[in-house]
Amino acid sequence: MVPTAPAEAAPAAPIPARPPVPPLPPGIPPAVSAVVEPPSPDVALADEASPLPGAHRGGFHRLPTAPVGITEQIAPREPGTESGPTPTVTAQWLMTSPAPPRRGLAAWALVFALLGLVVSLFVGFGFPLGLVAIVAGFLALRRALESTALAWWAIGLGALSLVYSGGWLYFAATQTNLFD
Repeated sequence: MVPTAPAEAAPAAPIPARPPVPPLPPGIPPAVSAVVEPPSPDVALADEASPLPGAHRGGFHRLPTAPVGITEQIAPREPGTESGPTPTVTAQWLMTSPAPPRRGLAAWALVFALLGLVVSLFVGFGFPLGLVAIVAGFLALRRALESTALAWWAIGLGALSLVYSGGWLYFAATQTNLFD
């Protein structure tokens, strides 16, 4: 493809002049320009600070508050029984305490890594335990309360169990002539 020079802009066409307005035929009065009349006295004028959309227009100014705790729930006394017994409170509403953050994922990752390593020393099918250990170790690294040392040990031992499992599986494949 041969590059071409950009086309030059065509000169702007001159704007045609408006044709002259023909005179009105006889009998038609000339047009009157618009006149703004003052408002009638029965229309109320808006204040200087007329509210705009979204502007505060007065009313309730107090901010909402939290619920007030109720210590006792007592019904009003019957008229004429001023010396009656005061009812006792039998139950109160208590807010449940939040559950503490859970820990232990790094320890579980290390357990799976050690199991995967022991199994992979004897058979080649210990790699799922090593994979679980590696995934759990990385998840434990993302948690703030987990031990990073345990998580790194779990990742390292899980990777070692994958290497041993791979070695066993390669040995088994060469013994059965799978690669021939």
